[in-house]
Amino acid sequence: MAPGVVDDIATINRISAVPAMLQVIAEMTGMRFAAVARVTQTTWTACAVLDNLGFGLQPGGELELVSTLCFESMHSHQPIIIDHASADPLYQHHHTPRMYRFESYITIPVWRTDGRFFGTLCALDPEPASLKDSTIQSTMESFARLLSLQIDAEENQQRTETALLQERENAELREQFIAVIGHDLRNPLFAITTAAERLLRKYPNPPSDVLAQHILSCGHRASQLVEDVLDFARGRLGSGIPLTLSECGNLDQVLRHVVSEIQSVHPDRLIQSDIGPLTGIQCDSGRLAQLLSNLLINAITHGGPSGAVRVSALTLDGVFSLKVFNQGTPIAPELLPHLFKPYSRPANHTPQAGLGLGLYIASQIALSHGGHLEVASNQAQGTVFTFSLALAQA
Repeated sequence: MAPGVVDDIATINRISAVPAMLQVIAEMTGMRFAAVARVTQTTWTACAVLDNLGFGLQPGGELELVSTLCFESMHSHQPIIIDHASADPLYQHHHTPRMYRFESYITIPVWRTDGRFFGTLCALDPEPASLKDSTIQSTMESFARLLSLQIDAEENQQRTETALLQERENAELREQFIAVIGHDLRNPLFAITTAAERLLRKYPNPPSDVLAQHILSCGHRASQLVEDVLDFARGRLGSGIPLTLSECGNLDQVLRHVVSEIQSVHPDRLIQSDIGPLTGIQCDSGRLAQLLSNLLINAITHGGPSGAVRVSALTLDGVFSLKVFNQGTPIAPELLPHLFKPYSRPANHTPQAGLGLGLYIASQIALSHGGHLEVASNQAQGTVFTFSLALAQA
């Protein structure tokens, strides 16, 4: 069987209207055999058959192409209609009616919507029939056009289902990817940092302490990179960054601790904070701490080195607002829409640590909470990132 013909047979048999078409053709003409055939340059293959003659042809059955009149219809691009073959001037001596023992016959070319030839819609019977003076030709031509549209629709549906199946398989691979990172990378990194901490505590040795401290710092840094990749995988490839929501009665303390922690790492920078009492907020305080940490690190990295970084957190009119301001060169307007995309970095040649995922992860944390993160930047006010969360929505 020709390549692709098996798929074409399956496509025709998934079209529920085909049996009804063949039945209508049989009833209108009185002919007892009707079929949809896939015709190539070398083969004639039945795709769907209505056989009340005992002709013996089933879907998938093949005929020698040159023995059929469909061969002639394919090349002439015209229908062939025979009322009485043995009395027809063109076909009374033709080999096909004698070979298949029919008197009445009709074949209508079926063209794909893109102009490719698909095959024929045909019918035959050993008895003569009045076909040329009836509406059967126009009816079967309408059926041929409808069949072409149905073939396209069915193939589109199959492509969609195949794509959906592929996406499901990809989703499983993504889950495996996340699991591999979580287990096969985090665990050995934890062992490395734990061992370095034990060396520093239990076996102090000034010559080697510098190396142990370096191992510990690199281990913590690598662990943070792994966590960033995990969050990226969940947010970009999975079902979003997971949250553990609860009534955050100490959110203000959590945020102040983040500010203090970042300040201790960057003692030469001035970080000012205005964090008011924060109550009645349903959130994941750990994730909001991560959001603030990412915004602060971004502000310190990209803000003016002599300018203060300011943090503001408050609730007003039922909305929780967390803002991080920094001074320095404003962000170009054309770059603002891209800041929250993965691996987004400013267009400069300054070497930078990290994967460029900080702002993306912050935006995903905001989305997972049902809030949104936005940025504004100008010469007068500097750059400000604002996380907003409606308390009723939270």
